Amino acid sequence: MKTVRLSSADNVVTAISQLAIGEEGASAAVPRGHKMATAAIAKGEAVRKYDQIIGYAADYIAVGDHVHTHNVEFRNVDTAYEFGTNLRPVTSREPATFQGYRRSNGKVGTRNYIAVLASVNCSATAARMIADHFTPERLADYPNVDGVAAFHHGTGCAMATNGEGFEALQRVMWGYARNPNVGGVLMAGLGCETNQIDWLVEAMGIEPGPLFQTMNIQDVGGIRKTVALGIKKVEAMLPLVNDTQREVCPASELTVALQCGGSDAWSGITANPALGFAVDMLVAQGGTGVLAETPEIYGAEHLLTARATDGAVGEKLIGLIKWWEDYTARNGGSMDNNPSPGNKKGGLTTILEKSLGAAAKGGTTPLTGVYKYAEPVTARGFTFMDSPGYDPASVTGQIASGCNIVVFTTGRGSAFGAKPSPSIKVATNTDMFKRMTEDMDVNAGRILTDGASVEDVGREIFKMILDVASGTPSKSEAQGLGDYEFVPWQIGAVM
Repeated sequence: MKTVRLSSADNVVTAISQLAIGEEGASAAVPRGHKMATAAIAKGEAVRKYDQIIGYAADYIAVGDHVHTHNVEFRNVDTAYEFGTNLRPVTSREPATFQGYRRSNGKVGTRNYIAVLASVNCSATAARMIADHFTPERLADYPNVDGVAAFHHGTGCAMATNGEGFEALQRVMWGYARNPNVGGVLMAGLGCETNQIDWLVEAMGIEPGPLFQTMNIQDVGGIRKTVALGIKKVEAMLPLVNDTQREVCPASELTVALQCGGSDAWSGITANPALGFAVDMLVAQGGTGVLAETPEIYGAEHLLTARATDGAVGEKLIGLIKWWEDYTARNGGSMDNNPSPGNKKGGLTTILEKSLGAAAKGGTTPLTGVYKYAEPVTARGFTFMDSPGYDPASVTGQIASGCNIVVFTTGRGSAFGAKPSPSIKVATNTDMFKRMTEDMDVNAGRILTDGASVEDVGREIFKMILDVASGTPSKSEAQGLGDYEFVPWQIGAVM
């Protein structure tokens, strides 16, 4: 067979390989990963995949036709939501452990960084210069320190001091400062910016000390003096951060960011369901999975509300969906603007189809909490955090929320890393895995090419989570990725 059907209720199948006219009943050439109609679909009738609606026929679609953007249209979702109607019990498993860095507040890190945080774009160069000073040679005497990383961004000023944008940026700054993968923090500002360091310290109740230092370029007396002082401050932190050593910790201390990027038609068939199985294994250990990218669950949110532990959790998720519908409308966009050209080339036709595959990353356990962008995730189990679908901005929020490891599925092939949390890359198809083997950690394409089960690959992902959490470098880490993926979500007017 050269096609795969995901549900008996579907009126399309997906081509495992390129279909020529006549193959499998195709009336037109169907590219690999794209859909072919297996029943006549009248104009305006629903197109179904995963036993869910992924769009509507823009014109009559005959049996054997190629089904894609040329003959399928998008409509906003109009769903009657149910809460708590699909609550599956969490299956207990034998306790798993990893080697982590336990912090004084009880949290556990998978890495041990010193973070140099820029409060505003104006101090970005100073932050980068300070971090760049600490080469591997200069850190050789501190084997328990994974590095000195600069986190700089393009905002922090010309913004209102109240409202969603400012609050989100402050949550990100504080979230990175308290992420368990960070052992020491130096915050560097200019001095006159909107995002005042003193305000952040006061608002968050931070107590400056040996492992939390701040400074402003204007107060110190310029860039050169700021960089020199910053280097001295980090040098003083190094032996203190190095004193922390890895110890055996339960898998319940892992909070995993669930991401996908460069998605294709196989994302929802191989890698995402396999990651979902790994998340179920993690939740059974008492750990936490954090799904995000709100536009990329659009059209699948009803599947998540049915898993909400109560109505309040479900209503929070619906509130996010409505906010995004309004946000895109007032900016002249559509929720269907999300699928990228690469997504479409890979066979994804609408955001509804993309979302149904993306939601599979969350497994099957109850949805225990829904959070704002970069808000601390306090619930255990499977949770959701609001964010855009832009991977760097989304992961930035997840790390700020407390994620100490990232698992990132990709079909087209995405080069991604995000300090201070290591990123594991999961390929959806074997062709791309072989082409980008230096970047991919797991080949979920084996589900199609080698007869592996979703459960087999899910167990492989879970084992890799434990290994990478214990210090084994992921492939993105080994290639030095992660220094430029700190991208706080900019919401609101730039003034």
